[in-house]
Amino acid sequence: MPAKTILTGVHFMNGDEAIAEGAIAAGCRFFAAYPITPQSEIAERLAWRLPQIGGMFIQMEDEIAAIAAVLGASWGGMKAMTATSGPGFSLMMENLGLAVMTETPCVIVDVQRGAPSTGLPTLVAQGDMMQARWGSHGHYEIIALCPASPQEAFDLTVKAFALAERFRVPVLLMTDEVVGHMYERVEIPPEVPVAPRRRPRVPPEEFLPFQPDPDLVPPMACAGEGYRVHVTGLTHDERGYPDMTPEAHDRLVRRLVDKIRLFPEEYTFYEEVQLADAEIAVVSYGISARVSLGGIELARKAGIKAGLFRLITAWPFPDEAIHKLAQRVKGIVVVELNLGQMSREVERAVRGLVPVHGVFHAGGRIHTPEEVFQGIEEVYRRCR
Repeated sequence: MPAKTILTGVHFMNGDEAIAEGAIAAGCRFFAAYPITPQSEIAERLAWRLPQIGGMFIQMEDEIAAIAAVLGASWGGMKAMTATSGPGFSLMMENLGLAVMTETPCVIVDVQRGAPSTGLPTLVAQGDMMQARWGSHGHYEIIALCPASPQEAFDLTVKAFALAERFRVPVLLMTDEVVGHMYERVEIPPEVPVAPRRRPRVPPEEFLPFQPDPDLVPPMACAGEGYRVHVTGLTHDERGYPDMTPEAHDRLVRRLVDKIRLFPEEYTFYEEVQLADAEIAVVSYGISARVSLGGIELARKAGIKAGLFRLITAWPFPDEAIHKLAQRVKGIVVVELNLGQMSREVERAVRGLVPVHGVFHAGGRIHTPEEVFQGIEEVYRRCR
């Protein structure tokens, strides 16, 4: 890989710029998007950088076209990404389902802002978390990662591309306006492992485009490689041809789900801070997790042993890890910039073992440490 491709060294950049550089380092050479705040810095950076390294940037007429172009580029053999925010994310949902059904590896970045509708275009929120999981129609699995810093924005973008290729699935990077616009130190290593695409190992006359390997993921032949490939959003058989039987549909959808569900150790990431002796655990993600550390510090000073469980992987939700956490503490506080989305998953995983208290805000500003501390105090009183 040419030296100029990866900007090795220490930089002072914001989270959006770090995502752009992470994508390039991961091998992304195609980016299509429509301008929308607060992701515009990703597009601006890639519009400048991709032509330098032989890549392609396209500003499409809307977000529907942007994700469609990304799917086409991926089938053409390119690592591809798009980025958007709330309203644009909504427009992408139908083609997100198409990416799932056609098993098209790609990365979709959502820099979350205040919503619904146009909402707060320039201010922070975390209200798209359930949409990320269930926004498209039907039953499917999705992988979604949540960075909490510009450095992690770079690192998780690289990881997102690797997971997309490993599972042949669209991978979501669910960041937020504050992390996207926050300037911090970002260290880019001289070499970044680029995930290979899983290629066919049989001659074209023996190839079935959707015949899976033992791990339930089929090899992927791209346009122009001499393989016959039929790609459709309809329920299909191993040839890619439509099969409208209930049996075929059940078999296909179960495989699309199981190819992710059966390998949680490969995509489940989280961070534990001061949980070794904690009585109260704070569960959070993104910028809200960083703020929560201030509330935990206040709690410790007040004599309440609190710690942080930071979700890095939001989807699939780490049920087992949260259930084990509930067996170690007396209560859980969930801090997020919505009125209670991931808290429902926490409650489900806890299964009534300990009380769960939400510290919610609809968006427009981040929580204060004092608000987090008050939530910790509330749960501490309830579980004494």
